[in-house]
Amino acid sequence: MKIARIKDRWLGDTYAIVSNDLKNLITRSEIQEQTGIPIPSSIKEFMFKGWLNEVKQYQNKLKYNHSIENVGLLAPIPNPPKIICLAFNYYDHARDAGLTPSDEPVIFMKPRTTLNPPFNDVICPSFVKRLDYEAEIAVIIGQDVKKVPENRALESVFGYMILHDVSSRDIQFKDKQYTRAKSIDTFAPCGPWITTKDEVADPQSLRIVTKVNGELRQNSSSENMVLPIKKIISSLSMVMTIEAGDIISTGTPAGVAMSMKDPKYLKDGDVVEISIEKLGTIRNRIVFQ
Repeated sequence: MKIARIKDRWLGDTYAIVSNDLKNLITRSEIQEQTGIPIPSSIKEFMFKGWLNEVKQYQNKLKYNHSIENVGLLAPIPNPPKIICLAFNYYDHARDAGLTPSDEPVIFMKPRTTLNPPFNDVICPSFVKRLDYEAEIAVIIGQDVKKVPENRALESVFGYMILHDVSSRDIQFKDKQYTRAKSIDTFAPCGPWITTKDEVADPQSLRIVTKVNGELRQNSSSENMVLPIKKIISSLSMVMTIEAGDIISTGTPAGVAMSMKDPKYLKDGDVVEISIEKLGTIRNRIVFQ
């Protein structure tokens, strides 16, 4: 299933299930009406407390009455406990940067105020001079885990989505670390929905494509990850409790502006479109102010 948070003029902020053809959806209230299941108002309770499994029994009988074009899509997870991001977790990206990849996760955290809907503008402060894009597969954790072995780590995954790890390279190079450069409000557009893990047979074989104003910039696959998702989760759980609702963004492949001989950093009005196989497409305009 694909589960979206939406903003509707009549219903306000709620959640919905997206149809298989990605054209229509059924809202929380309609799911309740059609199934008789008293599902909760919280999307996190719906996803992580077993309610989705009850709804799945009626999946083939649901009627998707709303066009997805008539609602606003929101960032799929409100107030995640943590947003954990990996650096240089693709062989091609590390090679372009002249680095040797680590055999353990190199991480930084993004605050939840960076989260941004999948088609909203990225608002960049005017003092940023070198703004870069990074297409990433984000893992949505579905249950609390601590010290989970690698061979069981994927059991904790609820699903996947796209995350655009927008980065201020000038701040990053000045600070010599990542957090401030990647923590500016709106610097994590994500979505367009959460795709449950049963629809992604192998998360290590997904095509990742980024275009800027229609120009191809990134064209790679998650098979190029240094650390696969199961190892990421296991390694992180050795040092911290991984909680339901956590977002783990798994790094970006080659093709970012920073690694170009003549860097093409983002400018005011540029449009970044990221598509990941099985997960969908997000699109964001860059606005400097």
